[in-house]
Amino acid sequence: MQFRTQIPVLKSNNPIDYNSKVLSVGSCFAENMADKFDYFKFQNVTNPFGIIFNPVSIENLFRRACEQKLFEEKDVFFHNERWHSFEVHSDLSNSDREELLETLNKSIAETYKKLQEATHLIITYGTSWAYRNIKTDQIVANCHKVPQKQFSKELLSVEVTQKSIQNTIELIQTINPNINFVFTISPVRHIKDGFTENQLSKSHLFTALHKTINHQPSIISYFPSYEIMMDELRDYRFYSEDMLHPNQIAIDYIWKLFSENYIAESSLSIMKEVDEIQKSLRHRSFNPESEQHQKFLAKLQQKINILEQKLPHIIF
Repeated sequence: MQFRTQIPVLKSNNPIDYNSKVLSVGSCFAENMADKFDYFKFQNVTNPFGIIFNPVSIENLFRRACEQKLFEEKDVFFHNERWHSFEVHSDLSNSDREELLETLNKSIAETYKKLQEATHLIITYGTSWAYRNIKTDQIVANCHKVPQKQFSKELLSVEVTQKSIQNTIELIQTINPNINFVFTISPVRHIKDGFTENQLSKSHLFTALHKTINHQPSIISYFPSYEIMMDELRDYRFYSEDMLHPNQIAIDYIWKLFSENYIAESSLSIMKEVDEIQKSLRHRSFNPESEQHQKFLAKLQQKINILEQKLPHIIF
């Protein structure tokens, strides 16, 4: 008798190893997964423009990066004693306009370089709901607590979403034709839009994304993080206190399925070494000055040195 469903996950034809360079972009779940890459010391860069939820805003930022179109004074505005850009997350906002522009344009240059070097790009879409600035008629990535009357809310159609995803792929291929795309849909529930509206939003993402994937299966893979959360982890004990975001148990479980199918088998032993070192580094001794603990630290440092010599990009 079977008491649960298990989502089939296809093994990647282009798995990630310790020589891979990964760029992760998208919703807050992208950061959850990127934390795992960071923990296991893969070469990973995450959300250079902060958390972005909708496909059009992600496309717009990739367009800026690929075309190296710098931010100008007209692209930022002052609100609540800080300077912001409607194209990026509020984490990048600054009390000084010039510092904000410098940060944004540094991110443009760094993202362009990372895209050129990347072997894998992981994009996590969160929602197809978007806010359009009425004055400029532009979809924004973040409203920065500007009064809601300045925006109109809209559900991006399947056609618009599919076109945006396709544009994103083509833009990136102009500077890196060999990059591997991994798409996923965030399991975070956007209930502030409404229960039915959240499902509608996700369905538009699913339809648009799978229409795109079906046309280019060789360069694109799909990881079913949303389906794993909804169909395997069908219980509120796998959510954080807000009942919207996956908790650490769920994140660990989804990462396990991801690593089993998207990480090269040759890298699994190194991941185990890194994990052992990370746990040892977090160990707190009752007697730090004891001879036993000093021996423990010396042995730990030896393990770190061996691994860092083998893979110079790994730094503890």
